[in-house]
Amino acid sequence: MSAQRAEAPTPAPLQLRTIGDIRAALRSGHGFPGDQETFEADLQRALEASSETDLHAVATVIVDYRGRIRLYQDPDFDIAVQEGTDLAARLKQDGEKA
Repeated sequence: MSAQRAEAPTPAPLQLRTIGDIRAALRSGHGFPGDQETFEADLQRALEASSETDLHAVATVIVDYRGRIRLYQDPDFDIAVQEGTDLAARLKQDGEKA
């Protein structure tokens, strides 16, 4: 019988259906540094630029920050960032040798 690798439990995804859900998640520390402030500023700009019948810009802000929060929650995100950083450093080092 083969041993199965024990994996850390994945947290349940946050409910991010409303602007209030996104604000609550950002207040709780989900998302990238500065996201709470930039979300409010981006949302305000989108609201000011939107008409009462076209809220596409507002929806774009909501979708963007919902994705950022989910990305930040992904347990593999830090690993992927580190791999990318390591690759960039190797490429730079190889370029300097040439």
